[in-house]
Parts: sequence; structure tokens; C-alpha cells
Amino acid sequence: MKTNPVRHKLKRGEASFGTWLTLPDVFTAQLMSKMGFDWLTVEMEHTPTTIEMAGANFAVVANAGVVPLVRIPINSVENIKRVLDIGAWGIVVPMVNSRAEAVAVVEAARYRPIGRRTIGGSLHCANFDTDPSTYYAKANDEILVIIMAEHLDAVERADEIFSVPGIDAVFIGPNDLHASMGLPPMFDSTNKQFNDAVEHIRVTAKKHGVASGIHVVDAAQAQRRAKEGFQFIAVISDAGFMMSKAKEVTSALGLGAGKAVAKY
Repeated sequence: MKTNPVRHKLKRGEASFGTWLTLPDVFTAQLMSKMGFDWLTVEMEHTPTTIEMAGANFAVVANAGVVPLVRIPINSVENIKRVLDIGAWGIVVPMVNSRAEAVAVVEAARYRPIGRRTIGGSLHCANFDTDPSTYYAKANDEILVIIMAEHLDAVERADEIFSVPGIDAVFIGPNDLHASMGLPPMFDSTNKQFNDAVEHIRVTAKKHGVASGIHVVDAAQAQRRAKEGFQFIAVISDAGFMMSKAKEVTSALGLGAGKAVAKY
């Protein structure tokens, strides 16, 4: 059975870098799998990506030797079970704002005795190049479980949330975190409340042996966050890369209205 190098890298305290797949297209996933990222996260929360497309993307990414992850639309047993059963190597769960919500994530994502994930499927083991019985025996050691801290409620309850056994990492969503503070959504800022919250999440996670992560807008931000101790670092998205490069070209040609390009 294949092992999950990203999960083991985080356990060793090392940084890993990836990006978001926001376009519901298997060819985009194939091309992005060749770019050298450690992992690619299929975005299902804010995109039209269907469960069938997500499964196809997991297979393409895994076959390329990259770790296929997915951000599910909402924290539920159905969402977690289905994406893991069709071949995701890990989940990113949005808006986890309490200990009870974190416990629910672990219960849905881990097999017994850690959780309550049910048995079934054949695509999960196919993406790990193994048989079902081996997958069921070893999946708890390889599936990456990441919860998101993207609201002030999560910041205030960080200690109790991150103490839940079975969580590998916490991922900061800076846009929603800013918004929960009544600030304009953005990837980074000089706002003291925001930066204090980010540092509190990082330090509290480390205390509980949980890796911390954050979404950034470019390589410079990614390098800075890694130096600060963040380990699971997402650099914009497939659409963000595409639009940024296209805008660079059209601006050089004097085309377009000069509007800023969305980074995510």
C-alpha cells in the first residue's frame, strides 16, 4: 500500500506546499500534477465540481505521484465518507468552530477504534495501489485529516478544538477569518487582531502536536509562512495561476481595463 508522504512530512515537522484545484476539469488536474507540488486539493466548497469529477481528479493526481486532497462543502458524515471512499487521501473541513465539530470530523474520517467510518467501496484502495483489507487495516495511518480555523469562534476555542485526537493539521482560511472580524476579505494584512489570531492558532496547534497551515497568495508569502513555522501551505489556485499569468500578458500588451485579478 502506498504511504501518504504529506501526512508523514507534517508529523516530522516539515513544511509541505500545494494548491487548490478550483476548475472542474480533469485535464487541469493532470497538468497541475506535473508542476511539482506536494499535494493538490480539489475544491468542492465554492466550485461547481461534482462528486464524479472529484473522484476522477483524485485518480489523476494519485497516479501522478501527488497526494490528492479535497475540501468538502460542509462538515458532515456523508461528505467525508463519500470523498474518502472514492479515493481522496485526505480531507480539509471548513468552519470547524467547536470541539464537538472537530470530534465529528475524526469520527467520520477514521476507522475504529479511533473513529466510526463505515466499511465499503473499492476506489479508495485503488488509489493507494492496494486491496480493500489492507486499506481498512492501514487507512488510519495514511488519511490526512485537516480542519479549518476561519472564524473568531475557532480562535477563541482553539485549545479545546486542537486537543481532539486524530487531527493532523489546522488550516487557516484568511479571507473568512478577516470577514469574521468585520474586515474586508484578504489573504494577509497588517491588522493586529488578525495577526494575533493567526499566531495564536499556530502556537496552540503546536502545543497539541497539530501542524498548522494557511492559504497564501504567492511564493514569497509561502516562504515567509514556512519560516514562521507553518507546514501545510496552499498557494492560490489553478484559476489564480491562470488568471495572474494572463493578466501579466494582457497588461504588458496594454489590453484590458486594468482591474485587479482575483487570486483565489
